[in-house]
Amino acid sequence: MASNVSGTRHHRAGWEAESPWATSWTVAAAVLMTFGGIMAIFQGIAAIAQDDVFVATRDFTYEFSLTGWGWIHLILGALVAAAGLALFKGAGWARAVGVALAGLSMIANFVWLPYAPVWSIVLIVIDGFIIWALCAPRRESRESRA
Repeated sequence: MASNVSGTRHHRAGWEAESPWATSWTVAAAVLMTFGGIMAIFQGIAAIAQDDVFVATRDFTYEFSLTGWGWIHLILGALVAAAGLALFKGAGWARAVGVALAGLSMIANFVWLPYAPVWSIVLIVIDGFIIWALCAPRRESRESRA
């Protein structure tokens, strides 16, 4: 009680959520990033192993070998999962990195469409939600303005 004499609550300097909904969306984005990153890692491993699940198309504009796409998805998935875990810890850099990585993931899944169309479309939508959730309106806390 003695620490609240001035009538103000103490917050960490930086950005605080404008509403509890914004905080909830950040947590949801962290969960989706972690889960999506892990799934991209598995997708990359399957492509590197040249699993029979994927159908290779010919004369595709963004044509890489299946192994090349596997490494792209594996590395990008590991980065997305790491940024998602950092969001849980409240790292300030994880929000901007999460938006950038979700954008890269959208692009990677767009060019991955011929190999796994349904999975790619689902991940593009999830990445769009992640970007929206991480860009939710925020306001500056009182301590960071001073």
